[in-house]
Amino acid sequence: MFIAFEGGDGAGKSTQVRLLAQALRARGCTVTVTRQPGGTELGAAIRDLVLHGDHVSPRAEALLFAADKAHHVDQLVRPALERGEVVLTDRYTDSSVAYQGAGRDLGAAEVHDLQMWAVHGLVPDLTVIVDITAAEGRRRRGGTHDRLESEADAFHEAIRHHFLTMAAEHPDRYLVVDGTQPPEHLHEQVIARLEVMGLVAADPGAAP
Repeated sequence: MFIAFEGGDGAGKSTQVRLLAQALRARGCTVTVTRQPGGTELGAAIRDLVLHGDHVSPRAEALLFAADKAHHVDQLVRPALERGEVVLTDRYTDSSVAYQGAGRDLGAAEVHDLQMWAVHGLVPDLTVIVDITAAEGRRRRGGTHDRLESEADAFHEAIRHHFLTMAAEHPDRYLVVDGTQPPEHLHEQVIARLEVMGLVAADPGAAP
């Protein structure tokens, strides 16, 4: 089982990854938790370069993120899935399509094709989009912003719009949750969707 969490900066994706990992481990699953970029040694170097380094041109940015995903999937994600593990990732290909395709205006279709080539067509069983406005994301981040987070709200709203558009076009593969709700409530929605999809069994200890 492969599940990705997407959304704007500050949405609370990492919290949802942590809660789901705990819940799945409690049900006996072996879970690998990762993030993109940064899930491998190479990815960490790319993350530092792109998010904290000097200016990177938009096309170079898209290619660097694609390189991270290609290496990450080959070295970590596919091997874990082949071992029968659950893989949870904080961001995946949809982030690149939204950030570089829509936010950088490089073309969503072109960036999608690049990403699919990089990951050899590996698509998550479910992608959870934690939705918040650009203004809310900025408020949550306070005075701490990396190079992408520092972009104007219009950039982040374009990204948000594209995430929601992707989810509307493929509702069977996406779950959109309201990131302003309590984290535990969002987690319950994620678990409920996984149960409906048959990816996890209902918790026998849950209240009726």
